[in-house]
Amino acid sequence: MPNILFAARSERWDDYEAPLRTALDAAGLTYTLAPEMPPETVDYIVYAPNSDVQDFTPYSRLKAVLNLWAGVEGIAGNPTLTVPLTRMVDDAGLTQGMVEWVTGHVLRHHLGMDRHIVNPGHVWDPSEPPVAPQRPVTILGLGALGQACARALLALGFPVSGWSRTPKDVAGVRCLSGKDGLRDALSGAQVVVLLLPDTPATRNVLNAETLALTARGAFVINPGRGALIDDDALIAALDSGQIAHATLDVFRTEPLPQDHPFWVHPGVTVTPHIAATTRPDGAARAVAENIRRGEAGEPLLNLVDRAAGY
Repeated sequence: MPNILFAARSERWDDYEAPLRTALDAAGLTYTLAPEMPPETVDYIVYAPNSDVQDFTPYSRLKAVLNLWAGVEGIAGNPTLTVPLTRMVDDAGLTQGMVEWVTGHVLRHHLGMDRHIVNPGHVWDPSEPPVAPQRPVTILGLGALGQACARALLALGFPVSGWSRTPKDVAGVRCLSGKDGLRDALSGAQVVVLLLPDTPATRNVLNAETLALTARGAFVINPGRGALIDDDALIAALDSGQIAHATLDVFRTEPLPQDHPFWVHPGVTVTPHIAATTRPDGAARAVAENIRRGEAGEPLLNLVDRAAGY
């Protein structure tokens, strides 16, 4: 009978307890689940990186840590964690939320909605935007979320290029990889969506040099990780007109400090890390399946590659 520790902010226990018990029961498991238990008795930790558990040394019989977030940069490098670590990519709600947020903001910029929604001068501007096939979109990051967003945009008629650190094959998407592939993916892009993990190899992937490769007046949409963008380079590109607008959901420091220039820049939209959130019901099912697998001696799903950082 596995002992399962729920290690997240205390207020999240009320959200997750019932869905976790329902999912664990449905998986046919007999278990103990609690937000507190002696470390030496714990078999699995359902985990959020902002929890109080940061030293895993006392968890002497731990079998796996099941991260509730898609991002693992806050835990992957922890030297005290020596057991398998999984990340949350199977939560259908998280994926759906990301697809809706990305598609909504791509369409917002593609259609020029801001000039009509915010129009204090009552300007009558009947100019027509291009149609989707004339608006090339590049997605940096072709993991589960990137591929889901690519398919949604393809269905709307946008030509989609995707770049990833390792080669990928996604039907209908021009897939590129490597340093030269990054340049090709960004060259002439009118919309750039960032869905990469935060690793040493991806930090500042959008910088002065790479921003200059996009079409002049391009849009940047970042629901991935704040460290993917060089903030100063982005502001300079906005000021020069190279980038027309940036919609940012993630930042190097969160909440975004009140004195950060993004708050007041007319070319920036700030959203408060809401593009994709883990929904308890879907996350609970993913966690329960991995615990079932662990107890049955089957491979865990969505294992994190510590060397790669995701």
